[in-house]
Amino acid sequence: MPDTTENSSKTGIMICGHGSRDQGAVDEFGTLAGHLAKRFPDYEVESGFLEFATPVIRTGLDKLKDRGVDRIICVPGMLFAAGHVKNDLPSEINSFAHAHPDLDVRFGRELAIDARLLRAAKVRIEEAETVANTTGEIARKDTLLMVVGRGTNDSDANSNVNKVARMLWEGMDFGWAEVSYSGVAYPLVDEGLNKAVKLGFKRIIVFPYFLFTGILVNRIYRWADDCAQAHPDVQIVKAPYLNDHEDLIDCFADRVEEALNGDNKMNCLLCKYREQIIGYEDDQGAAQVGHHHHVVGIGTDGHGAADHGIHHGKHGHHHGHGHSHDHGHDHGHTHNHGHPHPHSHDSDS
Repeated sequence: MPDTTENSSKTGIMICGHGSRDQGAVDEFGTLAGHLAKRFPDYEVESGFLEFATPVIRTGLDKLKDRGVDRIICVPGMLFAAGHVKNDLPSEINSFAHAHPDLDVRFGRELAIDARLLRAAKVRIEEAETVANTTGEIARKDTLLMVVGRGTNDSDANSNVNKVARMLWEGMDFGWAEVSYSGVAYPLVDEGLNKAVKLGFKRIIVFPYFLFTGILVNRIYRWADDCAQAHPDVQIVKAPYLNDHEDLIDCFADRVEEALNGDNKMNCLLCKYREQIIGYEDDQGAAQVGHHHHVVGIGTDGHGAADHGIHHGKHGHHHGHGHSHDHGHDHGHTHNHGHPHPHSHDSDS
C-alpha cells in the first residue's frame, strides 16, 4: 500500500509514456494510468507522452505543480532502459526540475525483467495456445516460441529480450525459442520467422513483448500473417501483448513505491554510457538530452511525420547531441558529463 503519512497529500505521480500515432495504444496507456490512479488514491496522478500523442509530459508536470504538490514521482511506462529511459525522459524531467527547484522531482526506474511480468507473459502465451488448440492441440515440445522485442541501439536493452525468452522457454517447456525485433535491432521479425520455420516445429507462437498495441505490434502481426501464408504447413499463432494485466499494474505500483522510498536505482552494470561496451565504446560518458523534439505532441495521426520504423543495425539514422550521463538513477536530475553521440532509433509505436 502507498505511504499516506507526512506530505503524502502533496505528492504527485507522473506516468511517462512513449507515445504512439495509433489511438488504440494511447487509449490503452490511458487505461493503465487509470489503474494506477486507483492504486494511489491519496496522490495526484497525471500521465503524458514523450512523442506523437498528447498530452505531452510537460503538460502533466505543470498540472501537478498547479495542484500544489511538493514532490513528483516520474515513472517510465517502458519495459527496458534504452535511449528513451536513459536520455529522453530524464532530459524532459531535468528541464522541468531545474525550472522548479522548490519541487522534489524523482525519476523512477523502468519495469525491467520482473517475475510478475514473466507471469503476465505466461498468461498471454497460454491465452493464444487455448485459442489455437480449438483446431487441434500441438504439444509444447513441438512448439517454437518467438519473443519479439521493440529493438533499440542499446545492446544491454536488446539482450534483456533474450533473457525473457530464455526464462519463458525453460519455464514453459517449449521445444525451442527464438528472439526477433520490430525495428532497429537484428533480426527483424520477418527474417527471424523465415529462419524459424526451417527448424521443423509444428507451431510457432509469435509473442510481442510489448506493453500496448500500436504501429509496431500491428507490423509484427502482419509479418506473422505473411509467414503463415507462405508456410501453411506450420501453424503460426499470434499471442497478445502484455496490456493491463494485474501483474503488470503491480509492477508499475512497485516502481512508484521504490521512488518514494529512494530505492529505485537502475542496473547500470552494462550501460553503454557508463562502461565501454563492445561496439559502442564512443558512447561512454556521452551527455544526456532528448532527441524527439520534432515529434513531441504532433498527434496520433502523425501529420506527415516520417515512419522510421524498420531500421536495423547500430546506426539507422543519426542525431548528434551533446548531453550527459552521470547515471545516479535515483532521481531525474543528477546527470552530468558532456560530449555528443549518434542515435539510431525507431520512433514508431
